[in-house]
Amino acid sequence: MGGSGMNLIMFLIIGLAAGWLAGQLMKSGEGGLVSNLIVGVIGAIVGGVIFRFLSIAATGAIGELISATVGAMVLIWGLRMIKR
Repeated sequence: MGGSGMNLIMFLIIGLAAGWLAGQLMKSGEGGLVSNLIVGVIGAIVGGVIFRFLSIAATGAIGELISATVGAMVLIWGLRMIKR
């Protein structure tokens, strides 16, 4: 497996972890593996945009996890606001 395949796998693992972590932090116990993965992957994109806008560098696996978790938390918060 080449470099891009490993990058995709790491992205998905970080997305899954971020989705689960954001769900725990936001007390959003709803959802399983697939929903955590979706929230985490979308959160990684949202977090990347937020961190880039704020000129915060998120490097390494821990930085990417933090960025993705923050993005997932913003996503969960936004979805809650829409549901109201």
